[in-house]
Order: sequence, then structure tokens, then C-alpha cells
Amino acid sequence: MKRINLDTEEIRSFCLLAETGSFRKTAQRLGISGSTLSRQISRIEDRTQARLFDRDTRNVALTEQGKMFLRLAERILNTTDSALDEFDTYLNTKRGKLTIAGLPSVTAGLLPPLIAEFMQAHPNVDVQLNDMLSEGVLREVEMGRADIGFTADVVEDTDNLSFQRLLSDRFIAVGAPGGFLDENRTYKWEEILSQPMVAMSRETSVRSIIDAACTQHGFAFHPRFEVAHLATAGALVSQGLCITALPSLTLPVLGRAPLVFRQLESPVLLRHIGLIWRSGRTLPPAAQAFLHLVRSRNLKSLVAHLATENEVA
Repeated sequence: MKRINLDTEEIRSFCLLAETGSFRKTAQRLGISGSTLSRQISRIEDRTQARLFDRDTRNVALTEQGKMFLRLAERILNTTDSALDEFDTYLNTKRGKLTIAGLPSVTAGLLPPLIAEFMQAHPNVDVQLNDMLSEGVLREVEMGRADIGFTADVVEDTDNLSFQRLLSDRFIAVGAPGGFLDENRTYKWEEILSQPMVAMSRETSVRSIIDAACTQHGFAFHPRFEVAHLATAGALVSQGLCITALPSLTLPVLGRAPLVFRQLESPVLLRHIGLIWRSGRTLPPAAQAFLHLVRSRNLKSLVAHLATENEVA
């Protein structure tokens, strides 16, 4: 069967001519010349191989074939308009999907207020938030399963990924009330490393940063416990079994048990947090809108607010 190729401009002209019954009125409403309209209708009849209008000196009327074609033409235009409206809605982030991968400390501490603000502005965008370790974040973004990722400064710009630093997250000491950190002051790393410690597993960005700092400064680091989850570290610390050192963004993940938080120095240790995306790829509109929101907010003040909420001395 031969395919009939018609463009939507010609179909709209046909439908309007069927409505007005006048070449002159139709041409005026379309803002085109009568000869242009006549050529459009002739092309449709040539391509459909059907006479669609009966013509006299003043008016035109649909033939039976024309009436059948009008039903099809209106269906085509309705489908086209609906599809274009849907695409316009997608482009303007009225609908769509946003998939974010991030470190657990970032997804629990930094992102919730930003996502709440984003969803208030874009209530019909579906947001999927996946928390995982740094390697998982990199993999999800690189494979295209996540639009953007939030992770520690463990990647440089490559052919596959781009990284933008957003903020620096300071390490603090965490202990149980009445324990080693009960004195309200700033502690030195050498002091806390002499105590029983719980450390995050070696696959985490937190552990990588602490290990590198200990090597650089000649500190011995022999943790009593090693765990994969921040909540587990918080539970062990709350029982007075140990203390720990963690970036301030991790505080919301430690659980509900009473804990004390103290500043650390000598050295002041920072974890740099940033976002990653696939290089050379145009982000979906929802991801672009969320990135604009993130870049426009003072994330340092948000981190400071989290620290204040948890009474970091």
C-alpha cells in the first residue's frame, strides 16, 4: 500500500476550508494567499488520489470522500496536538522524571529540603532518589541509570563524567554523653585516635579520607569496629563502646540516640561534596531544573544549619 505523505500545515488548511466553505475566508484566517491555499488543497487531492471538495465560483463543499478524510484529518491533528502539548509539558518540567544517585549522608542531610523545594515548583515530576556508596553513584550516572549524582570529590573530569564541587563538609568527633568527648571544646585528631574508634568500611569516601590523612600526618589508626552503615556506627557510639569521626552531613543518619558532637582540628579535615553528570550529554529538562536550583542555593549555610540543629560544639 502506498504511503500518503502530508504535513500538518496542509491538513490544518484542509480542515479550516471544510469549516468555512470558502477559499477566501480560509486564506485570510491562515494569513496566506488564495493561490497558496489552492496549491495545498490540490497537493492533498493529488496525494490521496481523491476529489475532496466540490467547487463552484464562490463556495466549496466536501464530497463524501472529503467527509471521510475530514474525520481522519481531525483525528491526526488531535493526536499531533496532544503529543506536542505533552512534549511542551515535558520541556517545561510540568511532567517528567528525575533520577538522583547520592551518598547516604547527602541524600539524608543535604537533598531533602532541596527536593521539597523542587517538588513544590514541579509537583508532577516523579523523583527517584537512590542512596549508595561513591562507586555506585559513579556507576549509576555513567551507565545513564541516574541523571545526576552527588558524591565526594573522588572523580576528576573525564571523557565520561563531569564533576562540579559544591561544598566542603568538615569532619567532627561523635561520642556518647558523659564519655570521652563530654568536655565542650575542640579536640585534636591525636586525642580521639587514642580512644576506641568505630570506622566506616574501606569502600566509603569517609574512610578513604581518614586513611589518607592518617598516612599524611603519621597517625596510627586502628579502629575497634568497622561498619558499612552510618546508623550502625551511631548505635555503637551511643552505647559508649567507642567514638567516631564523621563529616557533619552524616549527622541526620546516625539515629535518634543522644550523642555529642565536637569540632576537630590538627588537622581540620574536609570532605568535598559535588555533583556529577555524563559529559557531552544533554540533561533532561527536570534534571536541568534541579541543577539550577542546587546551584542557586547557599549550600554552605544549609550544612551549617544541619550542624546547628545537632548542636555541634
